[in-house]
Amino acid sequence: MKRNKLWLALLLTLVVAVVSACGGSQTPAPDTASGTDTGGEPKNGGSIIIAVQEDPRVMNPVYAGDRVTLTINQSLFAPLYHIDNGEKKFVLAESLTPSEDSLTYTLKLRQGLKWHDGQPLTADDVVFTMNSILDEKQHSSDRATYVFNGKPLTAKKVDDLTVEFVLPQQSASFEGVLANFKPIPKHVFEGEADLEKSAKNDHPIGSGPFKFKEYRAGEYVTLERFDDYFAGKAYLDSVTYRVAKDSNSANLALQNGELQMRMIDSVDYAKLDNTGKFNLVTYPEGRLIYMVFNQNVDVMKKKEVRQAIAYALNKEEMITAAFGSTEFAEPAASILTPDTLYQTTDVATYDYNVEKAKELLQQAGVSNLKLRLAYVNSNKPQTSKALYIQQQLKEVGIDVELMALDIAAFGNMSLDMNNTSYDISFGGYIMGYEPDAYKSLYMSDAAYNYAHYKNPDFDALWNQAAVEMDKTKRGELYKKIQQTVADEMTVYPIAYGKAIVAVDKRYGGLEEAVPKPVVMFEDLSKIYMK
Repeated sequence: MKRNKLWLALLLTLVVAVVSACGGSQTPAPDTASGTDTGGEPKNGGSIIIAVQEDPRVMNPVYAGDRVTLTINQSLFAPLYHIDNGEKKFVLAESLTPSEDSLTYTLKLRQGLKWHDGQPLTADDVVFTMNSILDEKQHSSDRATYVFNGKPLTAKKVDDLTVEFVLPQQSASFEGVLANFKPIPKHVFEGEADLEKSAKNDHPIGSGPFKFKEYRAGEYVTLERFDDYFAGKAYLDSVTYRVAKDSNSANLALQNGELQMRMIDSVDYAKLDNTGKFNLVTYPEGRLIYMVFNQNVDVMKKKEVRQAIAYALNKEEMITAAFGSTEFAEPAASILTPDTLYQTTDVATYDYNVEKAKELLQQAGVSNLKLRLAYVNSNKPQTSKALYIQQQLKEVGIDVELMALDIAAFGNMSLDMNNTSYDISFGGYIMGYEPDAYKSLYMSDAAYNYAHYKNPDFDALWNQAAVEMDKTKRGELYKKIQQTVADEMTVYPIAYGKAIVAVDKRYGGLEEAVPKPVVMFEDLSKIYMK
């Protein structure tokens, strides 16, 4: 125990030294954007450069799953509607009406919608997009959310502005998952054999407030204002997403004015705040920060080993080591985040217990275990967590090899369904209000099931919960799902994190743009130069 405390003290000393060298102590952040200097008279024109960690994987919303692609697509492609605090806020659509039996949903589009090439956006595009998602040959990870107990919905055009979605059975999840739907243009993609690999994605035609201008791999993506956007022209002439993999270099670029917006790490808060140059917009991100056990590897298939590792870690110490304080992250118990419907904390917990960890390893018949822990080398919190875990697991006789990887290499490796390159890894996700969206992370054949945990009974729970109309029964199903993951310890929830976005004070309209999980801001068309 003394050794653990000494290690934590040394790691905290390092964090404090970094913060102190930046000119002050850690400053607790507010939960909203209130208090930031977002006023000033708006003007038309100007540009903004936003830092992102890597290149977009594919600029097509049918395949967007990573933070960078989602962030860029937020400006390129408009959704049918958003759901904020359980309420729909319509964008391309003006209404979504269920039938009395809740088997048919009638979607009405706004009049006069246009794609960036000037072509009309109509019901044909919505139907084409949905059919593309449902086409198994197009391997979209969104497909599972529109399949109910093995049967897909159907999308039918009624007229140019009206679509009917016909469900094979009632589903409580449908309206929630449809909020993630962004149409793609039929006239561009019709006839393409593989939408994900289509060259058309290199010059995307969208429907959002900004349209594509230029992309240089490894450098930047530039968008320019779309003057025919239905909700009115954006203030800014252009938005550039610049690839900035190194956190320290990106922070210097912020201070030098080369970048004007960036999501920052908590350990950098004080340094940037003390410059007086930035509004630091901080808000609960609805993000789970977690560790996952790769069950493609034989030793990770043993539940006792996974549980032993959980008992060997002190979650609060790890959070403090990674984030400097619990102001920016709170301990997590469930795989669902606090903003998600039916989230519960009534699950198995693994309070720090070295003796219990050793006992479980003995039960598993494991000794002198050597594990490989993969993480992103440019991610400061992940680096701190990796060092902490390496030291902690020594206490129970587990040697940990640290695999610090470039973000692109890490992403490609984790998406390999047969990956055995590492045993444990870090990750994070933001899935929003509707719990059925989490299915893409936990179903046996899901592309983002990084644990590679396969259990038909568990899959059946997800499918049943998606269609259960009784709220009480549905809540019980999602509680069982959360309890199953905790009992099986396929994923180790670490923390629910807060987002911190640094924005140059020369820009206003931040509250109107609405701070948004994953993508920083919901609508960049509202941001302006003062």
